Amino acid sequence: MSDHDAPRASPDALLDQAEREGRGKLRMFLGAAPGVGKTYAMLQAARAERAGGRDVLVGIVETHGRADTEAMIADLEVLPRRLIPYKGRLVPELDLDEALARQPSLLIVDEYAHSNVEGSRHPKRWQDVAECLQNGIDVWTTMNVQHVESLNDVVQRITGVRVRETVPDTTLTVADQIVLVDLPSDELIRRLAEGKVYVEDTATRATQNFFKPSNLTALRELALRQVAAQVDSDLVERMQGSAIEGPWAAGERLLVCVGPNAQAERLVREGKRLADLLDAPWFAVTIERPGATLDQGAASRLDATMQLAKSLGAETHNLVASDLPAELLRFARFENITQILVGKARSRWIRLPWGDGNLADAIVQRARGVSVLVLTENEIPEAWAFRWPERGIWTGYLAATAFVAAASFAGNILARFVSLPNVSMLYLLAVLAPALLYGVWPAVLASFLSFAAYNYLFLDPTGTFTIARPHELLALTIFLIIAFVISAVAGQAREQVRASARRTRAARRLYEFTRTLSALPDAGAVAEAAASEINAATGRAVTILQPEGADLSIVASWPPDDRLDMPARTAARWAHEYREMAGAGTQTLPSAGWTFLPLAVQDARIGVLGIESASNALLDAELRALLSALAEQTAVALQRAVLSTEVRSARTAAETERVRNILLASISHDFRTPLASILGASTALIEYQDRIDPAVRDDLLGQVRDEARHLDQMVRNLLSMTRLEAGALEITKDWFDIGEMLDRIVDQARRRGAPQRFRVDRPPGPVLAYGDASLLDQAVGNIVGNAVNYAGAKATVTLRARTEPDIVTIEIVDDGPGVPADLRDHVFEKFTRLRTSAADGGDSSGLGLAITKGIVEAHGGTVELRSADTLQQRGAAFVIRLPSERGAGL
Repeated sequence: MSDHDAPRASPDALLDQAEREGRGKLRMFLGAAPGVGKTYAMLQAARAERAGGRDVLVGIVETHGRADTEAMIADLEVLPRRLIPYKGRLVPELDLDEALARQPSLLIVDEYAHSNVEGSRHPKRWQDVAECLQNGIDVWTTMNVQHVESLNDVVQRITGVRVRETVPDTTLTVADQIVLVDLPSDELIRRLAEGKVYVEDTATRATQNFFKPSNLTALRELALRQVAAQVDSDLVERMQGSAIEGPWAAGERLLVCVGPNAQAERLVREGKRLADLLDAPWFAVTIERPGATLDQGAASRLDATMQLAKSLGAETHNLVASDLPAELLRFARFENITQILVGKARSRWIRLPWGDGNLADAIVQRARGVSVLVLTENEIPEAWAFRWPERGIWTGYLAATAFVAAASFAGNILARFVSLPNVSMLYLLAVLAPALLYGVWPAVLASFLSFAAYNYLFLDPTGTFTIARPHELLALTIFLIIAFVISAVAGQAREQVRASARRTRAARRLYEFTRTLSALPDAGAVAEAAASEINAATGRAVTILQPEGADLSIVASWPPDDRLDMPARTAARWAHEYREMAGAGTQTLPSAGWTFLPLAVQDARIGVLGIESASNALLDAELRALLSALAEQTAVALQRAVLSTEVRSARTAAETERVRNILLASISHDFRTPLASILGASTALIEYQDRIDPAVRDDLLGQVRDEARHLDQMVRNLLSMTRLEAGALEITKDWFDIGEMLDRIVDQARRRGAPQRFRVDRPPGPVLAYGDASLLDQAVGNIVGNAVNYAGAKATVTLRARTEPDIVTIEIVDDGPGVPADLRDHVFEKFTRLRTSAADGGDSSGLGLAITKGIVEAHGGTVELRSADTLQQRGAAFVIRLPSERGAGL
């Protein structure tokens, strides 16, 4: 490359650099949402600058009561704020004049998008910053991404909140450096819950509305893209001489138009591939015309294609409309679609206006601001196809004139071969065509034009509007009447088709609305979903209020912003009390900016539904009917949610009462038997102590001791169950020998008179486990007590202990009748007992095995039940697995 061909710096870039010379530098700390730490990061960097010897002045910083932020500015020079009187109070703002007079090297100005109070020099704080920059002062500031003007609509669609304070995008281009301050969504929500972002009440509501993980993730992406776009802009500016451009694409959303043709499956698979390449969500949409029906083969093919799309991850929708391209583009705008994928239909030499037409061409012609991708078929010849003009305000009238002109031209030719009355039929076609395509009024114009053209061109004397013979006047009048009636009927039919499509969409929307609400578990979720869905259906702000004490309180709103003034709240209370519509567009409190509909089911008043009046525009009849239906469904869903909650509470109360009765009955029955024995033995010892034989006296004392131990065991089980459920079971772990524990449990069972035969099978050496010996003694003892009570007097109970890698296993096996099949899955639940006996290992309260399970799991082990004899399904084998010495990590 020669010298004169070398790239040169762009004059615009050089001019921009010259303009930046002599003015201050702007550094912006950008975040995705409040609370990510923008102000803290800015102050931390400012303290580092001051430590380096720079003159730093804090112009204005909003701490919002955060102690860590206040500590950061404690030893920095802070500019006193200027107090501006406003509505009877003094509002502190940035003292711009003092900042300019002070002329620091670095000025700290928080909240770049802040709106100044009336009486300030500039209405916006970013304008104050601009003046400081022009005077050579470096400024550091903070801002959230939702305050960028071009992203305002995007943020509203993401969060449902319209941000009022915005800054022009051009103010970001003057920033010399943008620092992204980011925080994961979970960490930000945790900070919010800890009160580090907002006060408690505001934080709770923010978590339920704006600070949702999905919203925060989307805002983080916007912030990252904004910073990336700024970096890219800087790169372009620095490399203008090489013509290097690097625009960053926005988030993509793909729409695939599916029909009943054979190309549909290929279209869906191509859509899935594109969606994966774009890393974008995608939709599969099919449209049916009102009154049109598909044959069985086409309907089955379409259903299979939509199922395929759903299985591939698409969100599927079935739409109804007579104008396919308009409905597709309406859906695309509603869902913020960026790319549309459509198949190219086979071309025809002549395409009738009421035929399928080329959908791809129609979408391309009408699309605005969206990319249209056309999937073509192989070996399809290109052919000329007639296309009707896009419908506009004057299109119908121009088309009507064209139809009449075409009929006149054809009539002049046909008049040579056919009689005059036959020629008039052409003008009837010229009236019918615009009626079908464009409605009533273009057809009416065609009627009068046809009347005049037929008179002028074909009735003697031709070339004038004079009618020579009276019968021709009658015929012409009848022709006009017939043409007018045809145009009116055809136009009305067209309008009825449109109305039918609107009603079908409304019915589908109502069905989707009802299905969404019916799947929600509680009233809060129902209210939030209803507000969101009604906002999407109407495009207006929606709020739902329900009684709280003596007043109504907002339980859900979308966008999530409390904007109800006193007149609106008064209208809401009136609508709730009298169960009638109130507010804007009604006879009651019409000055309110909201229209309120009562939410009522039979005699129950649930609350009110409010919809904001758009620029004082009244609700039309169609929207009013839709809102009434949505309000009724919302009321039914809220009532159902309330009743479901009450039913769950009633069931919980009934279950609690049942458990209490079982426990009381078990305790009263089980305590009565040992107490009766203790009372009888002690009474005999007291009354007949001198006459009782020593052997009998020793036997009675032994009974008192055994029954007291019996009561002590039951009390221990009850206390253990209470501690387990409260999570307060104290475990004192130490090493102990399981073999010794099994011997001790067998001795206790024999001393209590157990008739079964017992065997202890264990290795010759010690079997060590790390745990609480007394609790595990109780756990195994409950299982052995279960075997004693249920296995039968002639049964054999075997206790085994063995070691495995990292595990010590304890088995308690009996050859009794075993556990019935219907109880095997419930033996470790509280109050589960066999009907054939009044006792279990927990001494008949039905707690023994539940306590065993809790103790074993508290030690990090497991316990299970299986049949001792698998083939005969007899006997019971309880297997406990506990960590051994190596498994305990020691």
